[in-house]
Amino acid sequence: MSKDRASAAPLGSRLLGKPDENARIRRIRVQALLTFSIIISNLGGVFLDSVLIGAVLPGPSIFGHDFFLIDFVALPLFVAFAVVIGAIVGTIESLKVMDWATAEETPTEDEVQRVFQIPWRLTRMQGVLWAAGAGLFTLLFGLIEPALIGKVLLGTTLSAILVCTVAYLLTEFSLRPIAALALQSVQLRQRTGVARRSIVYWALSTAVPILVLMILAIEAMAVDTLSKQRLAVVVLSLGLVALIAGLYVTYLTIRAITVPISGLRNAMKRIGQGDFAAQVVVYDGTEIGELQSGFNSMARGLQEREEIRDIFGRHVGKEVARAALAQAPALGGEDRNVAVLFVDIIGSTTIAATRPPIEVVGLLNRFFKVVVAEVDKRGGFINKFEGDGALAVFGAPSHLDDPSGSALQAARAISRRLGKEVPEIQAGVGVSYGVAVAGNIGSDQRFEYTVIGDPVNEASRLCELAKTKPGRVLASRAAVVATEAAGTSPSEATKWELCEEIVLRGRTKPTQLAQPLVPSAEQG
Repeated sequence: MSKDRASAAPLGSRLLGKPDENARIRRIRVQALLTFSIIISNLGGVFLDSVLIGAVLPGPSIFGHDFFLIDFVALPLFVAFAVVIGAIVGTIESLKVMDWATAEETPTEDEVQRVFQIPWRLTRMQGVLWAAGAGLFTLLFGLIEPALIGKVLLGTTLSAILVCTVAYLLTEFSLRPIAALALQSVQLRQRTGVARRSIVYWALSTAVPILVLMILAIEAMAVDTLSKQRLAVVVLSLGLVALIAGLYVTYLTIRAITVPISGLRNAMKRIGQGDFAAQVVVYDGTEIGELQSGFNSMARGLQEREEIRDIFGRHVGKEVARAALAQAPALGGEDRNVAVLFVDIIGSTTIAATRPPIEVVGLLNRFFKVVVAEVDKRGGFINKFEGDGALAVFGAPSHLDDPSGSALQAARAISRRLGKEVPEIQAGVGVSYGVAVAGNIGSDQRFEYTVIGDPVNEASRLCELAKTKPGRVLASRAAVVATEAAGTSPSEATKWELCEEIVLRGRTKPTQLAQPLVPSAEQG
């Protein structure tokens, strides 16, 4: 079954509709399928019985003047009666068990048990009706011709067994929509086994016809009146019946197994393609149903894990999350050459005091959206959000060939985009470069990945100073020199000019400043 067909027929067949179908339509559909299944099984059984008794099994003919009332009055009346009782009364009584489904109520454990007992109940009803018919017509034919007793009883019994087998398979198929509803509400408990069910089907559809052949063989050896030609006709005819009936029942049995497995296979493909919401409808009461239920539990677990991974990545950064999931994180750090970008809103206190809180939050989200987009675009890592500012690191935890060039590009792009997309606010941007310690800081119970060192402090001071400059963007000379030396983005260094040298607040060594040649708001 293709993926499209499987998604269009979640219950294994388009005849069964969909699990979320209207309750009234579902009831009508199930009743129609049950009625049709029983009628077609019984009519097929009557035809088979007529062929067996009338033309295949050895013995006197059942056609003749003496049997006119039985053949053309009693038999049609009984068949009509049996069909009405079996198809109409049986399905109506069965549907009463499913009133909770029509009322869209949650079934009890006992109601679920009764749903899975319906196929057996209907099959037993067919068996009782066929047993009554076998007894009645064996008696009627036997009163007129005693030699017909064995023939009528044997042919009717064989037909009854095959009818009951097919009726069970078809009614189980028809009840899938109700079984699926039941198994949504109550935890699945295995009710029948695939192996036991398959053995029963084999015995009824194949072993019984062969047993009949063996009985006839014994009769042929015990009675001399049965000619070789007649015996050959009987054996060939019953062999054909066994082949056809066995093939049909085997097909239905295989479909009962392969259809849900096909649905599982397609759902697994969806999981492999990243669709962790993939689910299958649980409608089987055997180990296959347990497999369906187990797959759904697994898919929910994968979806939950993916959601946690996504949330984790949003909180700590995708690169940090990937590193943490790849191997057990440990406390400690390592020296890394990193570029640090610090961005902070100018006059945030005034903004918070003059605007409603909801508007402030919306403004901050727009601001951070620009910052995160530009940092991610260049392989950076948002180490933390600090109120109205953000600290981004380039070169840790992921290696970058030119972390300083990426940071300088991001600084200019952020300033340019903020001027166009968030004109309500202004922000200072500072970029520094140097050696810092990158790693997990904290305790065994709670830690975070961060970067500690002089470049972090320098970037914060540059950002603070940038708020007072026209372009609102400053970098250290070390960052520009580093990107020029890296050679991977030589054009980036040419877009900056060196300015005065200054001792930044809280530092002892002077820092030579660099700023974009053209204000970032005007650059392409």
